[in-house]
Amino acid sequence: MPPASSRLRFTKMHGLGNDFMVLDGIRQPLPEDAAPLPPAVMRRLADRHFGIGFDQLLVVQPARGNADFRYRIFNADGSETGQCGNGARCFARFVREEGLTDKHAIRVETASGEMTLHMTDDGLVTVDMGAPRWAPADIPLRAEREADTYFLVAGQQAWEVSAVSLGNPHCVQLVENVDTAPVASVGPILESHPDFPERVNVGFMQILDRQHIRLRVFERGSGETLACGSGACAAVVSGQRRGLLNDTVTVSLPGGDLRIRYTGEGGVLMTGPASRVYDGELNRDAWSDA
Repeated sequence: MPPASSRLRFTKMHGLGNDFMVLDGIRQPLPEDAAPLPPAVMRRLADRHFGIGFDQLLVVQPARGNADFRYRIFNADGSETGQCGNGARCFARFVREEGLTDKHAIRVETASGEMTLHMTDDGLVTVDMGAPRWAPADIPLRAEREADTYFLVAGQQAWEVSAVSLGNPHCVQLVENVDTAPVASVGPILESHPDFPERVNVGFMQILDRQHIRLRVFERGSGETLACGSGACAAVVSGQRRGLLNDTVTVSLPGGDLRIRYTGEGGVLMTGPASRVYDGELNRDAWSDA
């Protein structure tokens, strides 16, 4: 790999307010086997007062296998994760707008496996998030056997949650009203609960009817975000498994709506928008003391 320039080009994007810093690792050199930037630098850049501000950092790189691209995701705390649905939609729009591909169906490889991103004629993006995985070892979750719900205990409190993996671990709790749900207080407790050895994304779901839910998500490594694509999918399939939701569900998040479809076979399909905010350039040397 040629030596990295001191200048680093990036693009700021968002999917329903879930925002991202996108790095093009096709036309500028980035590490293939390490983080694109030191974790301390990513944490500073993610800060909304002293940096750019983002929930996740996305990296576009050449595929190692037969896919079109490699898709890497880093949380605001600098940790790498395997899946981000809102980020996937932004990824698809970015590679199309940048002329890196002219395909409408884009195959990408992630740390959790391959996925396909579909550009629709109306400018939306449909992402095949893959099939949900329920076995505790696949989530991962410390539990004796697979169940529709589990009880998580911390101190004198207990919470009933569903648990599922969609490339990253999720737990989902039913609440009467997401506006008053204890996201800020309970989210961090469940995110780091010892029953989830790799931490977990925590969803708070209010069911309006069988085709419409409201959702807030406390994401591991980022805190509460305006939207979480994989969290929306996790909430819907968890509700379906408990017999509470239909095959196609509108998920209303603080940042806007997603459409989730799952028939019990194949992958979970998520459809929603992706927006480009601005392009910028960093001086790497200015951040080297992070």
